[in-house]
Amino acid sequence: MTLRQRIVACERCPRLRAHCREVARVKRRAYQDEAYWGRPVPPFGVRSPRLLVVGLAPGAHGANRTGRIFTGDGSGDWLYRALHEHGFANRAESTRKGDGLKLVDTIVTCVARCAPPQNRPSAVELDACRPWLVEEIRSYRRVAVVVALGKIGFDGLRRAWAEAGRAPFTPRPAFGHGAQFESGAVTLLASYHPSRQNTRTGKLTRAMFHGVFRRARRILGA
Repeated sequence: MTLRQRIVACERCPRLRAHCREVARVKRRAYQDEAYWGRPVPPFGVRSPRLLVVGLAPGAHGANRTGRIFTGDGSGDWLYRALHEHGFANRAESTRKGDGLKLVDTIVTCVARCAPPQNRPSAVELDACRPWLVEEIRSYRRVAVVVALGKIGFDGLRRAWAEAGRAPFTPRPAFGHGAQFESGAVTLLASYHPSRQNTRTGKLTRAMFHGVFRRARRILGA
């Protein structure tokens, strides 16, 4: 089986699997006529990326519905708009599989592959899911920039990076929006997560978020 197939078939976390299935069964009223994905969500993008974007987890009625990471909710609207504006995607919207969206030199993934209750996977569940990200990191040999969204994504990425045998980031990483760290030829950029909690309160603005991807583009070049 491919990595993608093994992620989709994963049953390591009973609480998360039960939650995803229940959300897919009950559905949100606005999506009653849709067939929910309801399974672990694999990464989305190119096979040999130069930009790796790492988030927290699928949204219950976003990626858990559509089957594509950061798709079908507000966080995805912010992410793919930023990727498009800075040359990492061919369009600014990600609505569903088969919508024509293609990423350029980029792959998007998460530290948890199943939608968690209250968007909070447990430490045990994050540990159980980390081997998937470790395997991804080992296979992405061309990555030159990593963008970590949110502190949980940032911390999970750093742990997976170490477990994958990659050189540690310097200076000693501490999460903060716009913080930058280096691991050999790889740059890690930190950003607040584009969750509604952050974007509606103004903790994260469009200018702040796009600034991170503008820097990623500058590092990678045209």
